[in-house]
Amino acid sequence: MPAEYVFHPLTAAELPLVRRWLAAPHVAEWWGNPDEQDKLVTGDLDGPAMEQYIVVREERPFAYLQCYELTAWNAGFGLHPDGTRGIDQFIGEADMVNRGHGSAFIRAFVAGKLASGTPRMVTDPDPKNGRAIRAYEKAGFVAERLVDTPDGRSLFMVCDA
Repeated sequence: MPAEYVFHPLTAAELPLVRRWLAAPHVAEWWGNPDEQDKLVTGDLDGPAMEQYIVVREERPFAYLQCYELTAWNAGFGLHPDGTRGIDQFIGEADMVNRGHGSAFIRAFVAGKLASGTPRMVTDPDPKNGRAIRAYEKAGFVAERLVDTPDGRSLFMVCDA
């Protein structure tokens, strides 16, 4: 039986798909300027601190996920166990939103990371993004505190092994 969600590393050939998703109103609302985000995603394609994935269900690509090492950008997150990783994601295909996929694929991805030795996963959604916060909570994350990031105020959330 195939896995419900498959996470395959983002390739340069898939950048137009991610670009299209970033321009979708339901993504741009929370991710910001699509052109700026496209430059960041493209620039991180070969970055050693960033893993980027296309999330696939039933052979259909529908979401983007990035998993990263904490860097100076994340200074507001405080101190964490060595090996802590951050996660950000969005569902690009509008017809896949509000169907339980966000929390399900986040849970599946995070469970795999924690099972392979990552001690903690963190995320920082916009405090006004109730949909994202609920998805992370359903996936096992706990809201810890508000933090300041270079992108503004965020809700810092944690999921421990």
